[in-house]
Amino acid sequence: MDAIRNCCRMAHSMNTGRRMWLKAAVSTLTIVAGIGFEADTAEAAALTKEKRDSLTPDQIIELMKKGNARFRAGKMQPRDFLAQKRASAAGQYPAAVILSCIDSRAPAEIILDAGIGDTFNARVAGNVSNPDILGSLEFACAASGAKVVLVMGHTSCGAIKGAIDNVQLGNLTGLLDQIKPAVEATQYTGERSSKNLAFVDAVARTNVQQTITSIRNGSPTLHDLESKGQIKIVGAMYELNGGEVKFL
Repeated sequence: MDAIRNCCRMAHSMNTGRRMWLKAAVSTLTIVAGIGFEADTAEAAALTKEKRDSLTPDQIIELMKKGNARFRAGKMQPRDFLAQKRASAAGQYPAAVILSCIDSRAPAEIILDAGIGDTFNARVAGNVSNPDILGSLEFACAASGAKVVLVMGHTSCGAIKGAIDNVQLGNLTGLLDQIKPAVEATQYTGERSSKNLAFVDAVARTNVQQTITSIRNGSPTLHDLESKGQIKIVGAMYELNGGEVKFL
């Protein structure tokens, strides 16, 4: 009888141990799921100032590339967005600021597998620059410490097609006027029309490069930060088919 009681106690103890181990494992997974840009460590639910400040611009770009690779492979980081929300409520320390198009198929945070608090995001049709955008980029970098400015265009861009076709529509007309220099500057020997997607994509790449030039020329603040190596201003194209972000 005593042997039976001892056996029951041992089984109960083992079950309790298993429950405690599983609870601890779940807790660990919850922490991992809340990580921001740095997906390989479990330090916090959102990017901290210390972690952000320890990263170089090149390392941040590499994290973006790895995030996009996870997106393309369908292996995105599980994220506890509520934990990230709570962790970033008292302060934010994004590593980068992304200027991208408003196209619904190109949400930067998703295709780069970034979490809440990882990036500032500015979106405007055709990812063009203007004084308001420049002020926002300056806030992100000079005031808040972001180290990368990423200008991201995408394939089959409607704004690019509109600029090629000389679309006239209210305030959109003035926005497309900012893209038209890229149409003229794009060297292309084939059909130069919006029906030729290869030409559209070539203009989109030129537009990204011209936007970067516009940022450098229009913001002495950002130009100075870049010249000192404190930030990098880079461009990329997102391919709707396949999902790859190709850095230019």
